[in-house]
Amino acid sequence: MPSKPFYIVDVFAKDKYTGNQLAVFEHCPDLSESEMCRIAREINFSESVFLGPPQEILNKCTRYNIRIFTPTQEIPFAGHPVLGTAYIIQKQFIKKSVSSITLNLAIGQIQVYFEYCEDIVSKLWMEQPDPTFDTIINPNQVLDFLNLTRLDVVQDLPIQAVSSGLPFIIVPLKNLDAVRRAKILSEKYQTFIRDSQAKAILVYCQETYDNQNDLNVRMFAPHYGVSEDPATGSGNGCLASYLINHDVFRKDSLDIRVEQGYEIGRKSLIYLKSQVISNKDQVLIGGSVIMVAKGEFI
Repeated sequence: MPSKPFYIVDVFAKDKYTGNQLAVFEHCPDLSESEMCRIAREINFSESVFLGPPQEILNKCTRYNIRIFTPTQEIPFAGHPVLGTAYIIQKQFIKKSVSSITLNLAIGQIQVYFEYCEDIVSKLWMEQPDPTFDTIINPNQVLDFLNLTRLDVVQDLPIQAVSSGLPFIIVPLKNLDAVRRAKILSEKYQTFIRDSQAKAILVYCQETYDNQNDLNVRMFAPHYGVSEDPATGSGNGCLASYLINHDVFRKDSLDIRVEQGYEIGRKSLIYLKSQVISNKDQVLIGGSVIMVAKGEFI
């Protein structure tokens, strides 16, 4: 069987070996879905990406089909794989400055935009798909498996599931102490998610480790084989929509810095912006990507 070239990048990284790790595999036409699952399990990052063949479109740009796998299953959308894959495509295949590229995911097309510093990609941005807001969740249902109490939760904000392709339960907490104490109690969590479409849990607070940042976030998704994620683009995109919908910052637009991964030794920095276009909030998620390694599976 032919070798399978791959690249490892750190996404939403401030420095090398921070942020969220991602493996991106070049197109291997003979690779089956079950083999992709096994490779993703072997890599054991939050997600691994498998590139499809590029397709030329009318304006001579290139779009790429990508498939995203956690260690346990394929998922339709995730943020840091989108940015990390776009970085690899620009750096390893296009090899010149482009303003944007399009990725084809299971949920549809995602546009990724590039910022440059002297022809080097300094930051990437993706537009979050339109969100859907689920019903408000009874706090007791969630706090029961998060090792927290009602005293830890911001009282005038709801616990709510928000989805932009993958649903997250957003839990607003009062401070870093509550964020640090949050943990998944497995048996109670498994009972809850049996009847819940949203199986990933995102907690946040407005107290931060770094005073340059605006929010601290943690994300738990044991159902997907991710006990805790160092940086979650799709989850933070849902959080941005939640913040706008509930007017948390009491501003017409959003332009904030989010820290994540501090509690597990993988400091990450995620940028969230919003702008109103045609009376609709457009959410952008941005961050830096750093190449760490490349190699091949044999």
